[in-house]
Amino acid sequence: MKKIAAIVLVSLIVVSSIFAAGSKESVNTLTVGATPEPHAVFLNLIVDDLAAEGITLKVVEFTDYVTPNKALEDGQIDANFFQHIPYLESFNEEQGYHLVNAGGIHIEPIALYSRKHSSLNAIGQDATIAIPNDPTNGGRALLLLQSAGLITLKDGAGITATVFDVVDNPKAIKFHEIEAASLPRVLDDVDAAVINGNYAIPAGLKANQDGLAVEGADSPYVNVVAVKQGSENDPAIAALVKALQSKEIKDYVAENYPNGEVVVVF
Repeated sequence: MKKIAAIVLVSLIVVSSIFAAGSKESVNTLTVGATPEPHAVFLNLIVDDLAAEGITLKVVEFTDYVTPNKALEDGQIDANFFQHIPYLESFNEEQGYHLVNAGGIHIEPIALYSRKHSSLNAIGQDATIAIPNDPTNGGRALLLLQSAGLITLKDGAGITATVFDVVDNPKAIKFHEIEAASLPRVLDDVDAAVINGNYAIPAGLKANQDGLAVEGADSPYVNVVAVKQGSENDPAIAALVKALQSKEIKDYVAENYPNGEVVVVF
């Protein structure tokens, strides 16, 4: 009987250990949604760093701006990394979501690109310029065009400016509002397009080299790690942010984005 009891006890210990290990793995697995470049690239660079801390990082790539926030709000992923603060705040307000900023990583300066014109002055009368169709990035594009001297917005028009806020348009520019992900694909069909960095970079566009107008370094559009409210102080999330705010990421940016396509903020 003692032998049987000992076997049963050992079996219970083994089963308990298996469940404990499974529970630990579940707790220490982070699933993070990201757009491909540079966000998913950065995340894949730190997989081994987090593994050394006992955290398994799983990266899920998205190609739009809506789905990764829905997945985060619904609990399908633990965090996402693709958006700037104004977009996050606007999305929460519009959708009634509860997402918060867990840490700022970088800025991707938005820029005006053209395959038909080599300078701002070459953009002529009745030109067509494509801009993002989401509220915050559309406003961001219009602010860039205003700083470039192409249009004037009404007083007080800020990051949520729309084409209806344009009060002076001397070249009678026509605006095509298009989903941000599609902007590089329509560049041949318009005079110019204002394109977000995470879509310009994969298309081979370099802000400081190819941009006719580039957002300044004082941009408020910091790309952040976003989480569901209440998770921002989770140790695994803190480790994720710390790994992204590392010298490894800073060095990678310096080597791979020398033309200002990505600017770290840490």
